[in-house]
Amino acid sequence: MAKRIGLLGGTFDPVHIGHLRSALEVADALGLDEVRLLPNFRPPHRDTPQVSAQQRLEMVRLAVEGIAPLVVDDRELKRDKPSYTVDTLELMRAELAADDQLFLLLGWDAFCGLPSWHRWEELLQHCHILVLQRPDADSEPPDALRNLLAARSVSDPLALTGPNGNIAFVWQTPLAVSATQIRQLLASGKSVRFLVPDAVLAYIDAHGLYRASN
Repeated sequence: MAKRIGLLGGTFDPVHIGHLRSALEVADALGLDEVRLLPNFRPPHRDTPQVSAQQRLEMVRLAVEGIAPLVVDDRELKRDKPSYTVDTLELMRAELAADDQLFLLLGWDAFCGLPSWHRWEELLQHCHILVLQRPDADSEPPDALRNLLAARSVSDPLALTGPNGNIAFVWQTPLAVSATQIRQLLASGKSVRFLVPDAVLAYIDAHGLYRASN
């Protein structure tokens, strides 16, 4: 049987319930064998994370512990260079069977930003793309993506066949949670309980992360 593997990358600075809920919903909806959370080393499109790569990795490990089918993949943290998704996909694809399916999970904003990604036109050679669609995502995709959507879009994500090559939209429960908001709350001494898993909150407290003195 071909494996069905989802990939959710991010800085996870810190990982929060929005990340985890998205991953679980997609896994359930598509019957994925696993969803790998990939913390970025140096994300090309974002500011440098506030805490160390090792601390971000540890928080993701704590967040997914005992929650099948979520797992952590730390390969991007082992590469001392910017985290280009196409490089990660190439490496992953080389480890898998030819008919295994890879699904790259992207939020709407990240999807709209694809034309600025390194070798973005090659992504679909390695995976399918699942766009996590929220009710408030009413903006139009950039022109560079319209032809791609017209050629590669599949209306039903369950109809995605083969190891790679198509794009589908997956409806998501809207959770208005962001890592930026969480960092701001922590910096001002406010509680983030129920916005991050309890184990992650305990780690943040134990190490004094994101406090105003950092």
